[in-house]
Amino acid sequence: MTPLLLSSYTATTCLGKGLEATLAGLRDNHSGLKPCIFETVKLDTWIGEVVTVDGQKLPKNLARFDCRNNRLVQLGLEADGFGDRVREAITRYGKSRVGIFLGTSTAGILQTELAYRRCDPETGRLPDDFIYRTTHNSFSLAEFTREYFGLEGPALAVSTACSSSAKVFAAAARQLACGTIDAAVVGGVDTLCLTTLYGFASLQLTSPEPCRPYDVVRNGISVGEGAAFALLERLPAQPTSGSVLLLGTGESSDAYHMSSPHPDGLGAKLAMAGALRCAGLPASAIDYINLHGTATPANDAAEGKAVASIFGDRVACSSTKGATGHTLGAAGAVEAVICALALTNDLLPGSPNTTTCDPAISLNYQLRSASGKVRYALSNSFGFGGSNCSLVLGVAQ
Repeated sequence: MTPLLLSSYTATTCLGKGLEATLAGLRDNHSGLKPCIFETVKLDTWIGEVVTVDGQKLPKNLARFDCRNNRLVQLGLEADGFGDRVREAITRYGKSRVGIFLGTSTAGILQTELAYRRCDPETGRLPDDFIYRTTHNSFSLAEFTREYFGLEGPALAVSTACSSSAKVFAAAARQLACGTIDAAVVGGVDTLCLTTLYGFASLQLTSPEPCRPYDVVRNGISVGEGAAFALLERLPAQPTSGSVLLLGTGESSDAYHMSSPHPDGLGAKLAMAGALRCAGLPASAIDYINLHGTATPANDAAEGKAVASIFGDRVACSSTKGATGHTLGAAGAVEAVICALALTNDLLPGSPNTTTCDPAISLNYQLRSASGKVRYALSNSFGFGGSNCSLVLGVAQ
């Protein structure tokens, strides 16, 4: 593919709001996870919560979008001056030439959960102030973002579980290549809700401790929430040295099982190989891999096999979900931004909470963050149902 410029990017997770907090957390091997005290949930697990979400107030003209998810959308959009960069792009290209491509898994489903508490006891009717389209609906965050910036171009939401906000990079790249747009806001937002927490617990996938990706005694995920965005534009003739570039995308669907990965990581391998091929790079060029690394026994073992089959044990790699939690539909975008920080800060991110790497997985796994030159990075995002996506990012010289 023709490289694209990430002219601006930002991330907000339990590590904090914006790039400075994220980078500081990564450098310090800090984890933002804490015991779950969210809403009425009574589970022995840890979560990654963005504590400032409830204090957000949406503009009055967008009040119909009010829900925890869209509040986090707004919080994330205005971090690091990202919203201003989008407005500048709109001035350059026009309202119809900037697209919106956002990923999520559950969007504003919490709003429906809260509404059910207020059902009419006789009829079961939901309260009149509940608006499904602009809250629970998977498209709501894309529609909210489109109206937030007053845009008139294409907007879509991708909901393919944990690969959602990685796949939006590929979707936007195709539209830029087709010429339908000149810039794209890509990213993902997911927020905590009862359905997700109890759902993963019912699958016996949550850990009673902070998650430990790739640890020999890993025993489950820590659900998190987050918002991450990037502004994609065509590459100028002479990009500024140090600019972050999207170089390749790879997508696959192995459809092995509804909630378990292919045991040999078939879909993961196809996605990584596709991303390298799209970027025109050999496996030997990659300096860092941000693993999907959920900390479940099956996921890490399968991904480890796939990574080792392509890269061997040479490339530095880690899962940063011990720092942020598994932000589900936002994970692809959050971890793409983490790769951007690795590229621009000579950083090899570590893996908070992981103490003893699984000896059965032969990877060059980074327990603690360290300095290291990163010119090319690969980010993996693999979702339920075998929906997989890998991204290759690089830095302009």
